[in-house]
Amino acid sequence: MPPMGPPRGNDRFKVPPPRHLREVPGYLKKTVGGTVSRLLYIFRLLWECQPWLLLLRALMTVYEGFAPLLRTLITAHLLQRVVERITDPAADILPALLLQFGYLILHTVVTNLSGIVTRVSGEAVQNHIQVKILHKAKEVDVASFDKPDFYERLENANREAGHRPVSIMNETFGLVSRVISMVSFLVVLAAILPRLPASGSWFFAAFLLFNLISAGVAFHFTQKHANYMWRRSKDRRQMHYYRELMVNKDMVKEVRLFDLSDLFIGRYNQVFAGYFKGLKRLNWARGLWSTLLTAVTTVFNGALFYLIAVNVGQIADYSLYTGALNSLADGLTALVFSFASIYEGSLFIDNLLLFMKEKRTVTVPEKPASPVTGCGHTIELKGVSFRYPGAHKDVIRQMDLTIHAGETVALVGLNGAGKTTLIKLITRLYDPTEGVILLDGRDIKEYDLTALYRLYGIIFQDFGRYAQSAGDNIAFGNIHRPREEAAIRQAAAHAGADTFIEGWETGYDTPLTRLFEQDGKELSVGQWQKLSVARAFYGDADILILDEPTASLDAIAEQEIYRQFDRLRQGKTSIFVSHRLSSATTADRVVVLQEGQVVEQGTHRELMARQGPYHHLFSTQAERYRD
Repeated sequence: MPPMGPPRGNDRFKVPPPRHLREVPGYLKKTVGGTVSRLLYIFRLLWECQPWLLLLRALMTVYEGFAPLLRTLITAHLLQRVVERITDPAADILPALLLQFGYLILHTVVTNLSGIVTRVSGEAVQNHIQVKILHKAKEVDVASFDKPDFYERLENANREAGHRPVSIMNETFGLVSRVISMVSFLVVLAAILPRLPASGSWFFAAFLLFNLISAGVAFHFTQKHANYMWRRSKDRRQMHYYRELMVNKDMVKEVRLFDLSDLFIGRYNQVFAGYFKGLKRLNWARGLWSTLLTAVTTVFNGALFYLIAVNVGQIADYSLYTGALNSLADGLTALVFSFASIYEGSLFIDNLLLFMKEKRTVTVPEKPASPVTGCGHTIELKGVSFRYPGAHKDVIRQMDLTIHAGETVALVGLNGAGKTTLIKLITRLYDPTEGVILLDGRDIKEYDLTALYRLYGIIFQDFGRYAQSAGDNIAFGNIHRPREEAAIRQAAAHAGADTFIEGWETGYDTPLTRLFEQDGKELSVGQWQKLSVARAFYGDADILILDEPTASLDAIAEQEIYRQFDRLRQGKTSIFVSHRLSSATTADRVVVLQEGQVVEQGTHRELMARQGPYHHLFSTQAERYRD
């Protein structure tokens, strides 16, 4: 079984990047406005999740903003008292010491509380976003998952949702606290500037200017880094693909037997070399500019230290003003990196925003109809065509087909003829590009989707293998009916799954796969398929749709399954796809598909007598078995 998701092979990488990635240069120019809107979105998520945490975190931010100035003032006051104590032994330094240690205790308490709030709010936001992604994934069209750009957004949103919003939230609160600190230190420094020579104001202006230049340079390189990451997203997907091939448990057998390990490791290293070359060049340029500007600002900082030292009369003032200058310099640097980090991180939030804005086309009217249940149903296709998103060719072309109530129809044809796609259209997982599909004479789009889906008992080729108990895997066939253990056992018996389930110590309560439980059972493909068939029996739906239900079963087990289906489908409309054409002989009608069209239909005897496409397929397969 390949890694989860759409194909990731070389053909996958030939798909051009989606429009929102191809337009990155213009997109990155939307700096402040776009960043603010993304931040508002993140904070709205936190407000939806835990409003009190947001308010408490805001209060902590205000405290953290004034705390550096408060610490500097208290330290300067204590230092002055210590100097006075040296010259005057009678001077009392106890109040200054108590103030210092009182502040330290308060700061420790608030810092610990802030850490708790940050961690709790982070977990809450992370979970809230993951739940929103799950709900959105439940609502979007199944066809959306066939679009490479949508699936890439979904993968990115899932990957980033775990840490990116929380990181941005924390950086934003940190940025606000730094702004408060810088403003307060600027007020302090404004008091010393008039006491310095005229050159002091020039040095201070140059100090601020070069710090702002540093901010601009850092922001410029942040943009270039984000741009590079978008442009090289193909490289990152390829590296992820090769890593997955090497560690995927379903691929390890083939990779090992075909000796593909070194090949894939080599290709991973080759892709990484190209990706890393540009990234390394970008980081070297950023580091050199940062070093140069830091050296220049340090010179002006040293000059200001000298001017303050020779123009203040008390050591406390020197401590206060130089401390303010250092804090302002550190604050500017931290501010730059905070804003750059917020900006860069917020760009990745667009994956989430674009995913959440995905439009649904498979919709229902305001007052949907409810299908009649407990009977056979007539399905009619009129001029139906379908084309997958982004494809240039119809998979189903101008199809007219009627399946009568209580009739069993076999769909046959070569791979790619459109059989599985037709089933997805009939079940309204997709809507046709053209034409209309009627259920009992009414447009299928007029029905309530949930009620419509309950009509179908379906087994796809890629049936679900759930890491749940064996009983759960069968009961998933109809979760809307009260769970009946006797019905679960009966369904397992009809599918032939009881022979291995009842041999286990914990029977139907046995967990399947070892993803979560050490004592879980790993099943063969044939055993999984029997469970999926049991699921269909348990569902007891009005319309049975079987897409290769016995592909992994031996001939004896297959015949037993079809004998059981003969009894189950009485009075029901049934559609099944099978490449073993011997099973088509039991159908009321065989419909032969070729390149998305019905090329002939009739009973097995009628089609064999015509000696057309069906006769050729059946005879070719029968000849192979005789040989």
